[in-house]
Amino acid sequence: MLERHEVEAFLTLAEELHFGRTAERLRVSTARISQTIAKLERRTGVPLFERTSRRVELTATGRRLYEGVRPAWDQITSAFEQAVASGRGLTGTLRVAFVGAAGGQLLVGATELFRRRRPDCDVSLREAQMTDLMPWLRDDEIDVALATFPVDEPGIATGPVLMSEARMLAVPARHPFARRASVRLEDLARVTLLQLPATLPESLRRDRTPHATPSGRPIAPGPQAATFNEALTLVGAGRGVFPVGAQARRYYVRPDVAYVPFEDAPPLRWGLLWRAGNATARLRAFTEAAHDLAGTA
Repeated sequence: MLERHEVEAFLTLAEELHFGRTAERLRVSTARISQTIAKLERRTGVPLFERTSRRVELTATGRRLYEGVRPAWDQITSAFEQAVASGRGLTGTLRVAFVGAAGGQLLVGATELFRRRRPDCDVSLREAQMTDLMPWLRDDEIDVALATFPVDEPGIATGPVLMSEARMLAVPARHPFARRASVRLEDLARVTLLQLPATLPESLRRDRTPHATPSGRPIAPGPQAATFNEALTLVGAGRGVFPVGAQARRYYVRPDVAYVPFEDAPPLRWGLLWRAGNATARLRAFTEAAHDLAGTA
């Protein structure tokens, strides 16, 4: 196997045809270049260069070797440089997904701040449904996603909480709860609770659609909703109730659905998700921009 310094010495000498200029380009001594070329020639068993006191020229074998190695070495070097640039965040596009109107608005602001800080990078925003995020992350269709916590999934890393919002209960507009100023978690034992798809992380399903109240009273499970709008449609049709964040009152106003605050439920938390081991400098810079934006909101 050829080592990097051997390949570079051979290719540079083949182009310069001068040991001194080759040594200068590679910032090594002329003796080092001579030793490296001599070692290569011993390994090939034939001369690669013809040397006289006045000139250096490639032999026929040396020229064939150069013509075979040069394109391959350029391709290897280019691929490595692209990998380094991607890892350092110097170039390329960060693919970001969001769920819901509020998430999209937050990411638009984060994208604008990120682009001001890193004008050499771009961001591609993509709307997703709840069930899209995990497959898109695992299949490398996106680099990072904004979603509600908690998400405890193998191979998925989570960033800091970017924002929190009060938790509310979406109920049919004519439901008795709709006339109340607030509800409690124990009230869920009196209603049917719509369910999240089984493909979502179990940690998220336990948090959003529990099977029992804090005191242990069972909660009747209702139909599954694959998307947020589907959940609200089922709520409006009287098929069940569904916990949501306070932003739903602003972005999802519906005549058939009322939003009632919880008195005792913890806030709904939002943050970024990405594949574990894929935290490039570009992704870290975007996470920082999103965190800074959320801190000033």
